[in-house]
Amino acid sequence: MLKVMRTAYIALGSNLAGEAGSPEETLTKAVQRLESLGRMVGRSSLYSTAPVGFDHQPRFVNAVVALETALAPRALLTALLDLEDEFGRLRNPDEPKGPRTLDLDLLLLGDLRRIEPGLELPHPRMAERLFVLEPLAEIAPRQIIPMTGGVSVAELRDQLHADKNLKPDAVVRLASDLWESLEAVC
Repeated sequence: MLKVMRTAYIALGSNLAGEAGSPEETLTKAVQRLESLGRMVGRSSLYSTAPVGFDHQPRFVNAVVALETALAPRALLTALLDLEDEFGRLRNPDEPKGPRTLDLDLLLLGDLRRIEPGLELPHPRMAERLFVLEPLAEIAPRQIIPMTGGVSVAELRDQLHADKNLKPDAVVRLASDLWESLEAVC
């Protein structure tokens, strides 16, 4: 039986050091582990981002990767949650937007739309999150997010940038020799 390959866009974030090291080191090692789930076909730069929803915590380091995979949505989500656990992610129900060693969010998986317990595709809040749209626009600016009625990632990002209340340092690209040392991807 021929397996269907889809491109998954996965957001990565970290703002706490863990066993893997600093947030930058954690994201670098997480990307290397993600390669076991498919073929890496795109990787954004790293971004330093202001926390959203729970302001009294360190800034995050964020990125987005594109992974070509044959995994079904639930299997991919389970693998992402397992990776979070492997990297020391502790979930605090009182602070769902609080600090974390690793956060992996499945944003898109091809053009699939799913709503089931614990899994929603496309990710329901991605169009509101500059810390997701900025790195996603770097690797897939023309990607259409189905729930937006045909609006591209770049257009959504530009709409958020037009917000007069947006702080100038909300999302800042980071220079990272460690991140750049990862094997080049398409």
